[in-house]
Amino acid sequence: MTGIFDSPSRWVDDEIQMFDDSVSRFLADKVTPARLQRWRDDGIVERSAWDEVGQAGLLGLSIDPEFGGAGGDLRHEATLIRHLGLAGAEGWGIPLHNAICGHYIQHYGTPEQQQRWLPGIVSGQYITAIAMTEPGAGSDLQGIRTTASASGNGYAINGQKTFITNGQSANLIIVVAKTNPQEGSRGISLLVVETEDAAGFARGRNLDKVGLEMGDTSELYFEDVFVPAENLLGGVEGQGMYQLMKELPKERLIIAIECLAIIERALNDTLAYVRERKAFGKRVLDFQNTQFTLAECKTEAVIARLFVDDCIGKYLAGELDAATASMAKYWVSERAQAIVDRCQQFFGGYGYMSEYPIAQMYKDVRVKRIYGGTTEVMKLLIARTLED
Repeated sequence: MTGIFDSPSRWVDDEIQMFDDSVSRFLADKVTPARLQRWRDDGIVERSAWDEVGQAGLLGLSIDPEFGGAGGDLRHEATLIRHLGLAGAEGWGIPLHNAICGHYIQHYGTPEQQQRWLPGIVSGQYITAIAMTEPGAGSDLQGIRTTASASGNGYAINGQKTFITNGQSANLIIVVAKTNPQEGSRGISLLVVETEDAAGFARGRNLDKVGLEMGDTSELYFEDVFVPAENLLGGVEGQGMYQLMKELPKERLIIAIECLAIIERALNDTLAYVRERKAFGKRVLDFQNTQFTLAECKTEAVIARLFVDDCIGKYLAGELDAATASMAKYWVSERAQAIVDRCQQFFGGYGYMSEYPIAQMYKDVRVKRIYGGTTEVMKLLIARTLED
């Protein structure tokens, strides 16, 4: 459980350690290098892999047992996220499915909606996505143009979404739309679209990204897509912005956890390399420049983990505020890119070759400073606290 770190996280008890071991064994067995490469080449994780994860009990980790979930908490999700990163499965949209989309339905869904959708999310019958971003609206969600207009006993959704994680795979999509465009942020609602046989729904191409190639990321199109009134999340119009804002701190913390996994893997791989690689008659690790640089990286990694662990503790206690989550997302993502860059340098020309994991990490880490709110937006949110 330690790796580059000298001791486990403070929230790791015996139960979490046992879970950690089981996740590690499962991923070592199922997520082989050949399979990872096939997913990257295909631009998508095949459906059977989702089924395997569901059968292993790793979907719906923090969903209540009454809906078939494991009844865990963010510690379990963080453990899984870490091992996905260490295994090189960065880009597989399980964290989004588990800790974000599943929780929107568990936290804000009506009892009927919870019973209707959560068991399928746990089993893997449903693969989920949340459709927020549009071609003309990213971090500024009030700028979305997608509408959900009253139509008979439901709503007709019209609009376009882009950069949607799990976009090709998802068959249960939470759509952010304006049910009352005249009301600004108070007119935004979340509607759940079951895509099978949904007339007017279309997926665009699987977008070609710099990194995270195994994660299907797509444009989605809605042309008079009808959803019944019972698909309005929570059953009350105008609650969408409130629901989004309540969940965003956790989403940003999850990105920080993902970044921490990349940092850990980058340092572990680099240490293994510089211990073996020789230059001018001695190990690369024996050069003072190597030692100093990696000492700096380890120090930053430990600081990052202490901060993330503190945020996890605050979240579990119901005390994680938006500004602190923004700090974690901003700082850890910036450190992750800087550390991966410095680690890659030690590999020389090999670090630029795709078959070396450090090259993949170099590509994968870049988007962490963008999605979930850019670094610049995070700084704006943090700056607002300076006026208090």
